[in-house]
Amino acid sequence: MAHPPAPPLPLSRKQDRKVRRLVAAAGAGQAVARRARIVLLAAAGRPTTAIAAELGCSVPTVRTWRERFRRRGVAGLFDRPRSGRPEQHGPSARLAVVATAASVPPEGATPWTRATIAAHLAERGLVLSPSTVGRVLAEAKVRPHRGRGWLNRADDDAFWAQAGAVCHLYLDIPPGTLLVSVDEKTGIQAKSRRYPTRRTRPGQAERREFEYRRHGTVSIVAAMDVATGQVLAERIGRNDSATFIAFLRLLHRLTDPALRLHLIMDNSSSHTSRATRAWLAAHPRITITHTPKHASWLNMVEQWFGILTRRLLRRGDFTSRKDLEAQITAFTIRHNRTARPYQWRYDADADHARYLQTAPAEYTKAA
Repeated sequence: MAHPPAPPLPLSRKQDRKVRRLVAAAGAGQAVARRARIVLLAAAGRPTTAIAAELGCSVPTVRTWRERFRRRGVAGLFDRPRSGRPEQHGPSARLAVVATAASVPPEGATPWTRATIAAHLAERGLVLSPSTVGRVLAEAKVRPHRGRGWLNRADDDAFWAQAGAVCHLYLDIPPGTLLVSVDEKTGIQAKSRRYPTRRTRPGQAERREFEYRRHGTVSIVAAMDVATGQVLAERIGRNDSATFIAFLRLLHRLTDPALRLHLIMDNSSSHTSRATRAWLAAHPRITITHTPKHASWLNMVEQWFGILTRRLLRRGDFTSRKDLEAQITAFTIRHNRTARPYQWRYDADADHARYLQTAPAEYTKAA
């Protein structure tokens, strides 16, 4: 006797969101994802046999998970804890593993590994296998083998004030002002592959020779017109105050005298040296806004440096420093033909807005 068609499975909006997350989540597991698909199809009114055929499972399987979801909701899609071998190590042992992983490793043995943690605990009378240590660390989500960089900001208020001043300039360039982002890119390597690159073809990625020859390095200083996206780049022999002042003179000479020059730059030594500050003081037409310390990524010209790296330097082939310089020049000329201003977005919450309003005068001069 045929079973009557099952009615659509009731599914609230909140349950629908959770079930769809299980389908999309890579860590949910295939079994749970298939159960979630059963629920979604059943909620859409699909017949049980059609669901089984589409998902490649049996009709009783579809009925089982429909019923479990009806009784227990989203929690019913997960397996209940099963009985097994009782734990051999209690909470104290697990705490000792986590505490060891979070402590300073012994000298000459950084970072902690499962084996070194097990050996360290064995010396103190707690015998655990490395695999047990690994399971405890996984359950606690402690990963001593992984690390991330971190930078402390001593004065958070000053950081937001300076960052806000820079972003404010990007969003609202003062009338009669040429806003220029300036920075150096040093140590660009001129390298050539020992054998020609094999270009991409259908079904095969580009293949580059592993070995290369070094031909020295090139450093450049660049200035970007924030309003247009166009860039002036020049090779420099040294990254010092004299070189930077010479570049400032070039900018001063090439720009319309009727315009004020407002430069955004970082706090490197050549930008803040006594000689540079003296030259700027003698040329009041030029105003400076510095990016916060360790935040040169706020400098718009860094976006262009990234494009230069991705499109030319990373996969380029340069037979000499002169060749590298020529290719950078050609790249800059091509860029300027189709340059567009970067779309800068900045959302400030109440605290950051307050920093903008109370920023020191030197951060908002000419803004």
